[in-house]
Amino acid sequence: MTDQTVTDSELPYLSATDALDLFRRRELSPVELLDALIDRIERCEPTLNAVMDRRYDEARAEAAASADRYASSTGSTLPLDGLPVAAKEEHSMTGRSWAQGSLLLADLVADHDHPVIERIQQAGGIVHVRTTTPEFSAAGFTESKLWGATRNPWNTDYSPGGSSGGSGAALAAGYAPIATGSDIGGSIRIPASFSGVVGFKPPFGRVPATPPFNLDQYCHDGPMARTTADCALLQNVIAGRHKHDIVSLPDPPVLPLEGPPSLAGRRIALCVHLGDFPVEPEIEANTRAAAAALESAGATVTEVTLPWSRDELWAVANTHLSGIMGDTMKVPEEQAHLLTTYVRASIDAGGSLALTFAEGMEREGELYRPLGDVLDEHDALICPTIGTRGLEVGNDYVDTRLVVDGVELDSYMLGLMTFPFNMYSRCPVLSIPTGRASNGVPTGAQLVGRTYDDAMVFELAYALEVAGMGFHDRPPL
Repeated sequence: MTDQTVTDSELPYLSATDALDLFRRRELSPVELLDALIDRIERCEPTLNAVMDRRYDEARAEAAASADRYASSTGSTLPLDGLPVAAKEEHSMTGRSWAQGSLLLADLVADHDHPVIERIQQAGGIVHVRTTTPEFSAAGFTESKLWGATRNPWNTDYSPGGSSGGSGAALAAGYAPIATGSDIGGSIRIPASFSGVVGFKPPFGRVPATPPFNLDQYCHDGPMARTTADCALLQNVIAGRHKHDIVSLPDPPVLPLEGPPSLAGRRIALCVHLGDFPVEPEIEANTRAAAAALESAGATVTEVTLPWSRDELWAVANTHLSGIMGDTMKVPEEQAHLLTTYVRASIDAGGSLALTFAEGMEREGELYRPLGDVLDEHDALICPTIGTRGLEVGNDYVDTRLVVDGVELDSYMLGLMTFPFNMYSRCPVLSIPTGRASNGVPTGAQLVGRTYDDAMVFELAYALEVAGMGFHDRPPL
């Protein structure tokens, strides 16, 4: 570096937008940033176990090529040029492992790039590490027989969440400024909340994917980052129609990289419990503090209730998830011992569903009506991302029950308040940090927008970032 405004020790937490600015001013080289991140990864990784694939040699060559582009007479115009990106292993990358956390697929090598990976590389982004997931991305924590347990940088007794837990932990620990995730029941927002970062579940069809899950309305691929602007930066790159994805939408909105000066005129609904979801007092307090910050920024905040039952929502969602994901995880009996207990439990649950698929769809439509009424009267809704203060490493919650605010839950997923918005998949949802619980694990809130109103949730997030809310905190690692 020629300008010492950013020290070597600060580089792992440099934002993507700041890094790009320094690259363009030739005050920082992509090679210098990459080397600093690799050093950080190798110092922290034995503890966190967030990385399953290192791409260092290829990344160094790509960073050198990026540095040459910046040094040219015209400079670089690629939107992510030289930025290191932590990619979720589920996002296939030609010639790299595509094991998806499963012993069954331990030797599988991808023969194609996921559209998200394709677009990141076309934009000059550098995938230097690929991150861990639970088996088949089928859990709200990140642990598998293949890769072991991924730990939370804020408190290593806890998981960073899942299924994009490796990406969440990597961001929190300073491995990369931006990362990729995917979300079928909360798998971007859960680790965003537990890791103290930003995670966006785009509305259905906004970001292209691959069959068969691109055709499933519960499924979403999206960006994760430590700042709102960095999350928007990556979303702008990966969104839009793709020739191989029939549901991918053209003409995505270009998200701004800064917020408005005021939220005057905005109407926000605060819903703490989403019906009867239990929420720990610390999380409720942090959610209310976020709502108060929106009010201080000029918005009108009104507390509302929803006539939802968590058990009914889960029965409806599980009908869909078992019908879609359950069948993809079934294996011959002689291979069943290779599966994790949580995957086996998910498969078994699919054989005892209370509703048919058609009945589940009918109930989904009925349950949306009160949310639709709220969003008709308000620009967005704010609620907790998660009701519990954390999921313990080593506990798969198959034989033990999660207790939240004194309530013993039939499924640990009922402590995670994300899956209703996979049911209502056209709503954009951004999970943002709101502080930390007393055990050190971060807390988060969901900003839920109207159908395809992506810009609104980012507008609110910018205001909360200005207010603080834990966006720029660093773990004691």
